[in-house]
Amino acid sequence: MFPLKPLALGVCLIAIPSLASASALTVYSAGPGALIEDLAADFTRETGIQVNVFQSTTGQVMARLESEQSNPLADVVISASWDSAKSLHEQNLLHPYLSPNAETVPDFLKSEHYVAQGVSALALVWNRDSDIPQPGDWSDLTDAAYRDQVTMPDPAQSGAAFELITGLLTAMGDEATWSLVEELSDNGMIVPGPNARALNPVLQGAKSVVFGAVDYISLGQQADGEAIEVIFPTSGTVIAPRPMMILASSRMPNEAERFIDFVLSEQGQARVAESYLMPARSDIEALRPTLEELTLIDVDSEAMNAQRDVILQRFREVTGS
Repeated sequence: MFPLKPLALGVCLIAIPSLASASALTVYSAGPGALIEDLAADFTRETGIQVNVFQSTTGQVMARLESEQSNPLADVVISASWDSAKSLHEQNLLHPYLSPNAETVPDFLKSEHYVAQGVSALALVWNRDSDIPQPGDWSDLTDAAYRDQVTMPDPAQSGAAFELITGLLTAMGDEATWSLVEELSDNGMIVPGPNARALNPVLQGAKSVVFGAVDYISLGQQADGEAIEVIFPTSGTVIAPRPMMILASSRMPNEAERFIDFVLSEQGQARVAESYLMPARSDIEALRPTLEELTLIDVDSEAMNAQRDVILQRFREVTGS
């Protein structure tokens, strides 16, 4: 058995040259870091175009974009939040482009201004070396067997965790959802922060289950032989498409379009699959359960985002986080 590996929490600036280099394409990307490193290197070998990468969380990527509004540096942005692409589009900040390689991307994962790189889903992650039973559904974790053994990412810091809460609200209704969250909190569930901070205690064995883990990281760890199981609840879960977009301010729109084309090529999508994400293209083989194999909750994201502040406030009140 390989040793369990905690996840890095810091910001990673991959490229050494200045991000403002006029001769290089600049890509801001949410993790996984290894994926964007591989895609950038593959693209450079294929085209000769150099790529500078800033890799961090979606929140930090979006904060950097906002701080650079007066002097935009990024050409391409890859986020872990579909709503971030919608928001940038609504602000007229995106360059319109629909890649010819997006032909087999499902319609709900593409638009004239952004397209999915890949898709993750929300899951339970259980440490097999723990003394507690394997859960099968979200509500199982309210049982006394899981007391003080559960973590959850903070929906204020994780767009995916917020999507999960909105999915539960959609599927179960307000009363049942907040009752579930309250029971989990009363059972000792902790909300330590972003996704990695919720997953690390389970990887290390300090806790036993994550409620609402982003699946691809744990699927990769599981494939490497770690003693964890990634469980997609039978009652349903939500997905988190990862949008790619070109900024309207890009100084290299043609090169940016070529980068989007490359990520959606067979080679690029194979790289996405290697990261245990679902490829955006339906004709590329995945190394994990796909959309057709999961029970999905259809969320009206626009309506839920309109209530974002209210939902987060209620979550804080219920959990004390």
